[in-house]
Amino acid sequence: MSFVLPAQLAADGIRVGATPLCELLLMNDAQYPWFVLVPRRAGVREIYQLEDADQLQLLRESVRLSRALMQAYGGDKLNVAALGNLVPQLHVHHVVRYRGDPAWPAPVWGRHPMRPYTIPERAARLAALAKLLPDWLGAPGVP
Repeated sequence: MSFVLPAQLAADGIRVGATPLCELLLMNDAQYPWFVLVPRRAGVREIYQLEDADQLQLLRESVRLSRALMQAYGGDKLNVAALGNLVPQLHVHHVVRYRGDPAWPAPVWGRHPMRPYTIPERAARLAALAKLLPDWLGAPGVP
């Protein structure tokens, strides 16, 4: 079985890069700096189902992304979660939160309708992160 990005993630997110293990998505909601790591492992729903080496790689990638997000966007809190209730394929959300953001202090899921990025907003959001993760953003096959 080969990996295919789940339709719901493809609809809600924009593929902006790749890591050694994961697809890197920007969720198309300009209200929050919100990125998702999706391991390219077909049929994997939970972290414990990954091979040991992939578990460690996912942790390394999540930590690297987390540090870069907080450095680039200076949030008050970083929410990291692998829920999978609606999209079973393993994926890990990384959401920079600010006191006073539209959903604070509640979770962002289902709180408010998503507000898609304009092209300039998306470019600005990615430019800040690209300086910190140049080997991940703009990976081959990414617009």
